[in-house]
Amino acid sequence: MAYILDLDAFDQLTKEKNLKKDYLLESIQIALVKAYQKDIGVNVSNIEVTIDHSNGETKVIAKKKVVDDVLDPLTEIELQAALSISKRYELGDMVSVDVTPKTFGRIAAQTAKNVVVQRIREAERDKVFDEYTDKQNEMVVGVIQQRENGGITIKVNGVEATMPESEQISGEKYEFGKMMKLYVLDVKKTGKAARVVLSRSHPGLVKRLFEQEVPEIHDGIVEIKSISREAGSRTKIAVHSVDSNVDAIGACVGQKGGRVQVVSDELGGEKIDIIKWHQEITAYIAESLSPAKVISVSVIEQEKAAKVIVPDAQLSLAIGKEGQNARLAARLTGWKIDIKSQSQVNG
Repeated sequence: MAYILDLDAFDQLTKEKNLKKDYLLESIQIALVKAYQKDIGVNVSNIEVTIDHSNGETKVIAKKKVVDDVLDPLTEIELQAALSISKRYELGDMVSVDVTPKTFGRIAAQTAKNVVVQRIREAERDKVFDEYTDKQNEMVVGVIQQRENGGITIKVNGVEATMPESEQISGEKYEFGKMMKLYVLDVKKTGKAARVVLSRSHPGLVKRLFEQEVPEIHDGIVEIKSISREAGSRTKIAVHSVDSNVDAIGACVGQKGGRVQVVSDELGGEKIDIIKWHQEITAYIAESLSPAKVISVSVIEQEKAAKVIVPDAQLSLAIGKEGQNARLAARLTGWKIDIKSQSQVNG
């Protein structure tokens, strides 16, 4: 007995879920062939499933060769039986025989349902993947859902994303229902879904926050040249103005420090040093060690290394607590920085 596929419901479903109808029907046909082979316990290759696109009638058809003596009833048909189908058949011809089993309705219904569910999942996965691939390296707003195995599940516009432990800010509280801004670090296709990976610790988040808060950055007047960050503690950001009439640092700091304070507050009070970028490397390295004052900078170009001399009273400030200021300056500039006090050099 043929199985009748509900084409009206099928059409509605494909439109609602934005699925390609032909692709879905083809997937169902392939799955039904496998289901039939499993049901009869033989993996025959001469089977196909047909779906009538006018009424949804679904049948299992076997291609059988016309022979005098049938040795394999799954692939062969006797001449007399073939002639009862059509008088035109001769020995050696291939005949299409309806072999739809009585139990096929149940098998087909469950198989079609499974295929539709799988294709819907794939379509939703692809939709999320495409959408968030475009948003990679951008900032989104998410709502904290739950913590699992150290990671955090976050809902972003109805999509469940994840923030691994390595992308969290140490000491930051991720409470259920809390809304926060996050950086889209990566988007991957997995077997069943698209995996959107978010970050609170990536330097890119600081950049996006400043772009949102500082119109001059958004408009391209002020450029962020480099960022180095130890999330939850301190960030250094080097900025440059393409307009000599615009103060890059002043634009980022804002009136009474309002703009930089908004960014700092979003990051849980993270300290943010804004410095002026210089094309000339010695000036840039000296600036990167701010707020410390620098006496001199000498560089070894081929090693991309610099020796910096600071006043004795500025040494601890230049190095920073546990070496943080020097570390961030080195990352910001991309140069190795060796800091000495004046008395250490003069010996």
